[in-house]
Amino acid sequence: MTTANPAARAPAQMADANVGRRAAVAQADETKPALKTTEFYIFLIGVGAVLIASQLVGTAANGVDPFRADKAWWYITLLTIGYLGSRGLAKAGSYWRNNEGRE
Repeated sequence: MTTANPAARAPAQMADANVGRRAAVAQADETKPALKTTEFYIFLIGVGAVLIASQLVGTAANGVDPFRADKAWWYITLLTIGYLGSRGLAKAGSYWRNNEGRE
């Protein structure tokens, strides 16, 4: 005859229950997908702002362009490195690396 008392269960059964509970916690998605984060939209706004600023600055009185395209792309590269670094740090503790494989 079995009892309903959880303390009366065998230690092996209790260990199996704890493993299942830990696996469920480990599989929890800790971060949002990139398209749902504000940092993605701030990155896009920053890239747009750099491109617009590069276009609008124009040339100085002496005919030299102070904010040339190569400098704008350098800033966009730095923004991209910063964005990828922030996403990497956000995902560093996450068990799942993408949305596939979850039930």
